[in-house]
Amino acid sequence: MAGNRRIPRAQRGQILVVFVLAMVAIIGVIGLAIDGGGAYAQRRDQQTAADLAALAGANDYLLGNNASQAMDRARTISAANDFSNTGSTSVDVAIDTSNGVELQVTIVSPHRNSFLGALGMPSWDVTTSATALSGFPDTAAGAGPFIFSISAFDDDGSPKYQTATDFGETNGDVPTGELDLAWTNYGTGNVNTTEVSDIITGAEVVTEALSYGEYIGQHNNGNHNSLYGDVDTHLSGKEMPVAIVDAGGNFMGWATFHVNSASGGSSKHINGYFLSSFVSAQTTVSTCANNACPRYLGTYVLKLTN
Repeated sequence: MAGNRRIPRAQRGQILVVFVLAMVAIIGVIGLAIDGGGAYAQRRDQQTAADLAALAGANDYLLGNNASQAMDRARTISAANDFSNTGSTSVDVAIDTSNGVELQVTIVSPHRNSFLGALGMPSWDVTTSATALSGFPDTAAGAGPFIFSISAFDDDGSPKYQTATDFGETNGDVPTGELDLAWTNYGTGNVNTTEVSDIITGAEVVTEALSYGEYIGQHNNGNHNSLYGDVDTHLSGKEMPVAIVDAGGNFMGWATFHVNSASGGSSKHINGYFLSSFVSAQTTVSTCANNACPRYLGTYVLKLTN
C-alpha cells in the first residue's frame, strides 16, 4: 500500500522562496502597468499646465515688460491647472530676452505610486518643460519698397484703413501723414529708381532685419513716376509686408498691405488697404531685446517653441 509522501522541510522552504519571488515579480509587473499608466496621465496633464503657463507668462511679459509679474503669472496659471509651486512640487520659471522674449516653465512633481510602493518606490518625479517665444516681428521676407506712417494705425495696432484707400499725398523722404507713403530701399543714401523697380518686379527680394528705431526713410530724389506703373503691373492684387515708421522715418514694425492698383502722372498714389492683423507668418522674431520693442504698435508673435 502506498503511504502519504511528505515533502521534506528543505524543499518546503525552497517553494516558499520561489513563491515570494514570483509574487514580487507579479506585483512589479502590475505596479509598472498601473503606476506607469498613472505617471503617464500625470505627465500629460503636467505638460499641458507647463504649456499654458509658458504662453501666459511670455504674453504677460511682452505686454507689461515686467519680469517678476510675468513669472508670477506663469506660476498662477500652473497652479490653476493643479501644479502649485509648493511642497514637493516645484514650478521654475526663467526668462531670456536676448532673442525676443523666451519664457521657460519647468514643473517637477512626484507621482505617488500604489503597487510599487510595496517594492520601495513610493513615488517617481515627473518632469515637464515648455518654452514660449513672444516678440514683435522685425524681419520680413519679400518686403515692399515703400513705407507707411504709424499714424495710419490706432494705439492698439489696429489699422485705420481696411478698405480700398489712396495713399501717396506728398513727395518726401518719409510719410508726412496717415495717408502718405514714401519709397525705401532699406539701405542708405538716395533711393535709386532702378533698384526699387527691381524690388517691385521681383528681380531683387528684400529680406531685411531692422532694429526698432532704425531710420529707413531714404531720400526720394523725386517721386519716381515710373515706379507707380511698375507697382500697378507687378503688385496689383498682391499682399506683402511693409515697414511702418514714425514721423522721423524710424522703423516701428511691420504690417501687411494689400495692393489694389497704382497710378502715376499728376495723381501719384497706390490704392490698397492694410489687413486686419500685422504680419506674423511671413516674419520672424529676432534681436528684439529687452525694452527695445515697439510695445504700443500692437502686433506680436506668441508661440511654443519647445
